[in-house]
Amino acid sequence: MKRITRNAYAKINLGLDVLRRREDGYHEVKMIMQTVDLFDTLTFTVREEPGVVLRIDTQELEAGADNLVCRAADRLLGKAGVKQGVEIFLEKRIPIAAGMAGGSTDAAATLIGLNDLFGLGYSLETLQDIGVTLGADIPYCLMGGTALAEGIGEILTRLPAPPQCVLTIAKPEINVSTKFVYENLHADRIKEHPDIDGMAEAIRNGSLRGITDRLGNVLETVTVREYPIIDEIRELMMRSGAENALMSGSGPTVFGIFTKKESAKWAAEQLRSRGLSGQVFVTGFHG
Repeated sequence: MKRITRNAYAKINLGLDVLRRREDGYHEVKMIMQTVDLFDTLTFTVREEPGVVLRIDTQELEAGADNLVCRAADRLLGKAGVKQGVEIFLEKRIPIAAGMAGGSTDAAATLIGLNDLFGLGYSLETLQDIGVTLGADIPYCLMGGTALAEGIGEILTRLPAPPQCVLTIAKPEINVSTKFVYENLHADRIKEHPDIDGMAEAIRNGSLRGITDRLGNVLETVTVREYPIIDEIRELMMRSGAENALMSGSGPTVFGIFTKKESAKWAAEQLRSRGLSGQVFVTGFHG
């Protein structure tokens, strides 16, 4: 019985700007994406019967055909003309509906895993072409590491890895709809835009201070207004010694960047003890 396992790494946005709403309904963005050392694990097993069977270790997610993992598997196996089926077991660690691309990175790991499992030989670019038809974050999740993302998120420029640091990542006990956030964002009214080009230059120069000084996310204008707890989490991280803290993606997850592990751990303990977040991780950049 042929079986392989792949990890699916979460991402954060060190900077997220929205330039305009396009005529097709998508938003044109400019972002700095970064994978972190927090991941789901997917195990893929060949089945002789055709079709995709997904099992998940949590009841919070539906394992039906609409799950992005199943859609990615169907799309790839259909394109390749694979007659066999696959069983996928998903172990969730990345918080759900958190602004960390959990669904997209699981789909990306599925494309990579099945490409390897069945020896399909598709290039990264081909997998990205398939992925973008399923979700704008998937091409980045396939690549991982540090990248400037433009267009709807599919135009990627790889950047060098930023200086190492310690991250405290916290998701409050709320779920945020990305669709709701973008529908309530008025890109033409945004007054302050993050310095994405300056951040990319700081990353190239290996300047952690240059990165932390430029953290910014225009989606906070929508999400923080609806969920003030995001600001509470950020302020606690800053008081605990973070160089800076920011909401990731459409939220509600907040990450703080620390230079001292003790401070990052202290922030995590405070977030838990005060009931601000049930899911707290102390980790670092990945890739």
